[in-house]
Amino acid sequence: MKAVIQRVEDACVTVDGSLKGSIKEGLLVYLGVAQDDSEPDAEWLAEKTAYIRIFDDPQGKMNLSLKDIVENKPSAGVLAVSQFTLLADARKGRRPSYGFAAPPEKAKKLYEYFMTKIREHGLLCESGEFQAHMRVSYTNVGPVTILLDSKD
Repeated sequence: MKAVIQRVEDACVTVDGSLKGSIKEGLLVYLGVAQDDSEPDAEWLAEKTAYIRIFDDPQGKMNLSLKDIVENKPSAGVLAVSQFTLLADARKGRRPSYGFAAPPEKAKKLYEYFMTKIREHGLLCESGEFQAHMRVSYTNVGPVTILLDSKD
């Protein structure tokens, strides 16, 4: 499972002009599910997302996790957006191949399981719409962008 995690001031996702999910502060997570991924991959990514220390402490050091900041900012959370293109293989030719991406049924199940695990960590978790053409708007703070792969 692959994720791109961005520290954001705000983030929202719409489909056909309709708001599907939004957060005021926290982490925008683009999530890609591979064919060989399973629930332990989603659990690992959810735990890493909840506890990765990429928020500033009072001294300006990235020393706080999302779990740390929600104590003072209860509207902070995760906006999870399914994105199979994270599994693109662009090594050959000019058109990426998505052969490593999980089939939609499996990907949806693990995407939803990831969100369940985020919520089990006591975090707000909003989402986009699986297999929809979405518009994602956000303000990246820092900017801070982290790439995670459950297989690394």
